[in-house]
Amino acid sequence: MIQLQRDVCADFERARQREWLETNGMGGFACSTLLGMNTRRYHSLLTAALHPPVGRFVLLSKLEESLTIGGAQHELSTNQYPGTRYPRGFEYLHEFRLDPFPTFTYRIGNVVLEKSIFMVHGENTTIVEYRLLSEHGPPNTDHCFLDLRPLLAFRDYHHTTRQNDTFCQHVDIAEQRATVRPYEGLPPLHFAHNAAEIDPRGHWYFNFEYEVERERGLDCVEDLCSPFSLRFDLTNDATAVLIASLEDRSVDGAPLSREKELARRARLGSSAPVRHPVVKTLTMAADQFIVKRGDQKTILAGYPWFSDWGRDTMIALPGLTLATGWHETAKSILREFARYVDQGMIPNRFPDAGETPDYNTVDATLWFFEAVRSLVEYTEDIGFVREHLYEVLVDIVEWHERGTRYGIRVDADGLLIAGEPGTQLTWMDAKVGDWVVTPRCGKPVEIQALWYNALCVSRDLSGNFGDIVQQEHCDQIAHQAADSFNVRFWNDAEACLYDVVTDAEADAAMRPNQILAVSLYHSMLTPERARQVVATVERELLTPYGLRSLSPRDDRYCGRYEGDQWRRDGAYHQGTVWAWLMGPFITAYLKVNDRSDAARQQASAWLAGLRSHLHQAGIGQVSEIFDGDPPHSPRGCFAQAWSVGELLRVLLEEQL
Repeated sequence: MIQLQRDVCADFERARQREWLETNGMGGFACSTLLGMNTRRYHSLLTAALHPPVGRFVLLSKLEESLTIGGAQHELSTNQYPGTRYPRGFEYLHEFRLDPFPTFTYRIGNVVLEKSIFMVHGENTTIVEYRLLSEHGPPNTDHCFLDLRPLLAFRDYHHTTRQNDTFCQHVDIAEQRATVRPYEGLPPLHFAHNAAEIDPRGHWYFNFEYEVERERGLDCVEDLCSPFSLRFDLTNDATAVLIASLEDRSVDGAPLSREKELARRARLGSSAPVRHPVVKTLTMAADQFIVKRGDQKTILAGYPWFSDWGRDTMIALPGLTLATGWHETAKSILREFARYVDQGMIPNRFPDAGETPDYNTVDATLWFFEAVRSLVEYTEDIGFVREHLYEVLVDIVEWHERGTRYGIRVDADGLLIAGEPGTQLTWMDAKVGDWVVTPRCGKPVEIQALWYNALCVSRDLSGNFGDIVQQEHCDQIAHQAADSFNVRFWNDAEACLYDVVTDAEADAAMRPNQILAVSLYHSMLTPERARQVVATVERELLTPYGLRSLSPRDDRYCGRYEGDQWRRDGAYHQGTVWAWLMGPFITAYLKVNDRSDAARQQASAWLAGLRSHLHQAGIGQVSEIFDGDPPHSPRGCFAQAWSVGELLRVLLEEQL
């Protein structure tokens, strides 16, 4: 349980920067701030995945809430409008708990109202429940009513909506049910409730302002429609229940849904490999990224806006699924991505609209080999790899040797070359219009580390399967690549590795990519060179929340990730801190220090910042990025799969 008291909850600035998240295992989600005030266009009580795990639409944006006690009305909601905040319900917010659902406690005099929100796993359904807690609440002679007014958006989650004549406000009303069908082509939204009264009169509410979107230079003003309102009588300790769903549900099913979801999450918590609160919290966080894709599983890269990306999935997979013991989930994910391998490449991204996958990446496919290696290490299930993955891995190596998309091919020196003008193929992939911020064409350092590791993984699997020809072939290329790498990439002046090498030059930019040449299972570096790389990265790039993407000594360094898309993308990999890189760094540090007790103590101390971060930004989650400059404010997605995965992996694998 994560618990935040009134000193945070009633502090507008602190509370608006903390966000909660509920997910449904289908790509759908609900999220907002502790205030209940939406600061992003992605905040909602029900964002449904119409084509799981993508095709996501914000259906129910929020609820306007008020509690009437003995005739006095108290507004519980909080909204930002241009120039004002109204109402100021956060002033009644006494406590927030993640236990395991987001739970809010409001105190009005001697009356305490508790609200909880959860999603039903496997359904586009959100259930909101309210109940009075105080033993000294209003006597039965005083009426206590809760009024709820749903505010609907019904739009793609990347956009905003404004009042329009095509929005149908008609409500189909039945016993304890209300259904709305705002637009043709979108599914109806069903509400089940136990309200005493329903008022079918609809209203538009104008100019909700989303502060985070304004800061990001994006459309930040929205109108929302409320087609009806509900009044619940809480006078005699009743519980108010509202279900918003694409299913036509009965309100009587809410208690069972709650019990089932509590039981499911209890199983998740008890399955955590280590009985430690941080590991348990991260295990629960890991579950939120694992979603269905067809009859298999995949990993959403981050909330609230990413879909499933190949690179992110493969990096996150060992921590999210193998370290946690969810081995069948790992197999399902690997089978699903193997199914989409094309010209020796796994998809970089599955678009939200469900179009053909994008294959514009050089590293995602190489991370696929490391995910397979990790699966074998954890499960020893060589039979699964032989049956489902081995032929795909052999095909990938062959395609890389003869050349595939975007100029990706093995060069004469055994190293992997990639890139064409206007492309961004590595994880440093920011692009604004035609501007590729960090193109890195040629031979990027981490690509060589991943390529060598992939060759060694393929060699070892070939040996296990008696494929001697393939084994010897991969071994030969691996040795050639290692020899070439050590000659061409060592930067003796800085005691580290060059970032990118081409025939014309070697890029000496101090970036974190070189740490993978140490951290990956199969490394091309001598122990002494590996130690020097780790020491240089520690000195230049380490922060309490991860590694900077560029040294502050570089003239191109950007210490703050803020502003419009041009400024943000320009800073994305030019100094911004990435939390996921803390995983490879810790692994590399322990590796070169023989995993001594002193090294383990130091590694654990370095992780203190990320442990405390679980109570900030995304509650119970780990953010995507942080500012390069202190105090390293969290930025980007408030819940990122590879951030959680890599933190889990090092905590569990290294027993920190």
